[in-house]
Amino acid sequence: MIKASDFEGYVAHFPMEIQEQLRVLQKLVKETAPKAVEGISYGMPAYKLNGKPLVYFAAQKKHFGFYATPSAHAAFETELAGYKKGKGSVQFPFDEKLPLGLIKKMVSYKVRELSN
Repeated sequence: MIKASDFEGYVAHFPMEIQEQLRVLQKLVKETAPKAVEGISYGMPAYKLNGKPLVYFAAQKKHFGFYATPSAHAAFETELAGYKKGKGSVQFPFDEKLPLGLIKKMVSYKVRELSN
């Protein structure tokens, strides 16, 4: 687990091309959920909305892990079919372009879910 107290501290542990993609993910989450609070949880960038987990993401050895909790992953099961998944996680390989449109839809779904 990476020891970091903020996003920039986390990002600094990775090569430049991974840093760039992490910043793209950060920007997407902040634009989609402007009221979300950014922090570090479980050793990775984490966002909360209304005091509840919104999404997390992390750079791993060969992929980006994206964690939008089981509800969002279930809602986008069809769109996520081509990726390796866990109950509340999905892996986006480094050698493939990040599916930013899908990630944005998942973040938007979580915003709606946590705003009710």
